[in-house]
Amino acid sequence: MAALTSGKGTELGLYSITFNNDLGFDMQSLDAFAEFRRDAAACGFKYFYEVFNPNIETGLTPDALGQFMNDAILRSLAGLTRAERPEFLKIVYNGPAALEELASFDSELVVGVLGGGAGTTRDTFELIWQAERYGARLALFGRKINLAEDPLTLIGLMRDVVEQRVTPKDAVRAYHDKLSARGIVPARSLETDLTVTEDVLKSAASV
Repeated sequence: MAALTSGKGTELGLYSITFNNDLGFDMQSLDAFAEFRRDAAACGFKYFYEVFNPNIETGLTPDALGQFMNDAILRSLAGLTRAERPEFLKIVYNGPAALEELASFDSELVVGVLGGGAGTTRDTFELIWQAERYGARLALFGRKINLAEDPLTLIGLMRDVVEQRVTPKDAVRAYHDKLSARGIVPARSLETDLTVTEDVLKSAASV
C-alpha cells in the first residue's frame, strides 16, 4: 500500500477490507488497516470504511455470519481516537438482526449499506426500506442504480421509500409507470420486478 502524502487532492477516501474468519489473514488485514490509519491521521485525511463479507467458504451459517461480521467490525474500530475513526461504514446487509445490533451499538457510528448485485427493482427498494428501518443512515449503491433502465427515476423513488411516502411494492409499480410514460421498455415484466429475489431480504420483506 502506498503511503499517503500531504498533497492528497481529495477530502475523503475509501479503505476497504474483507474478513475471512482466518486468523493469519485477518491479522494481516488489521495490521494494514493500522498502517493506513497512521498515515491518514498524519495527513489529516478522512476516509470511510468498507467491510465485505468473507469471499471464501467459512462454514458460517447466515445468522452466525452477521454476528461474525459485527464482531470483526467493532473489534477493528475498538480503541480508536476520534481522529482515527472512519466518517461512516459501508457494509453488506446481513439481515435485520445483524444491522440493528451494529447500528445500536454506538450512536456515533454512521452505518451505511452497499447495494451488491443488481437484482430486481423490488430488491432495490426492499433493501433501502429495510436498511432505514433497522438503523442504517446511508445507502451506497452501484449496480442497483447504474444498471437500472432509468437511474434518476429510480433514485427519486428510493427517496420516497426511505421517507415512507410509498411502499417498496408501490414504488416498483410507480417505476414501471414512469418507464412506460417515457417510452422505456423495462428489462423485466412488472410481475417479475415485484419479486424479492435476494435471500437476505425475504424474512423481513414489506407487505
